[in-house]
Amino acid sequence: MPMTNVSVIRLRRGGKRFEIACYKNKVREWRSGVEKDLDEVVQIENVFLNVSKGQVASNEDLKKAFGTADVQECLLEILKKGELQVGEKERSHELSNLWLEIATIVAQKCVEPSSQKPYTVGMIEKAMKDAHFSVKPTKSAKSQALDVIKLLQTKSIIPLERAQMRVSVTMPAKEGKRLKDKIVPLFTKVEEEDWSDLWEIVGTIDPGSLRQINSVVETEVKGDGGVETLAFNALGENDEEGDDW
Repeated sequence: MPMTNVSVIRLRRGGKRFEIACYKNKVREWRSGVEKDLDEVVQIENVFLNVSKGQVASNEDLKKAFGTADVQECLLEILKKGELQVGEKERSHELSNLWLEIATIVAQKCVEPSSQKPYTVGMIEKAMKDAHFSVKPTKSAKSQALDVIKLLQTKSIIPLERAQMRVSVTMPAKEGKRLKDKIVPLFTKVEEEDWSDLWEIVGTIDPGSLRQINSVVETEVKGDGGVETLAFNALGENDEEGDDW
């Protein structure tokens, strides 16, 4: 059974190898929750011992390995837990893209400490090579960008620090007195404080602290306070802070 444009997902279970035929891009969308329709993901609704040879798994094989002969149940199990088979050329191309994506994120999120200017993506890529960083295909680019930042700082490959966010936090002075000890430690540098009817504090924070500050203001001040982002070094307007940052 010659098949073109097929991606195979493989799962070893009960001493046998089971395979299903899928559309590769749809597998990733399904695993991330974007695609819900199984018909869009699976090319042939069957479980194989070998897709390329068209060798279908028997009910007995399925029952022994999965505890059921229900094809869809077995198929879903393989789709969830199986390994997507990727050719060598394609794997190399994907790793190159991931490498570039990681370097781009680091360049967006970090600056040279003394000048506070961003590095180019090329400079970050060179530093990654000098630090012998190796891409992990199973980890997200954002997560690996954090790994790169730590690695470059630990090995002192290039001077590097996270771009700082400049923010203003305001709330009634009474609340400010109560919450100051929670808010101020989240700033890396306090530029000014104003105490009148309102307490206003302006300064720079590590971007990762923004969620904490927002959380304190939202839960403790109940709508009478505000957090305003004034500037963000080395970051485009459309970029957003992910959960990792």
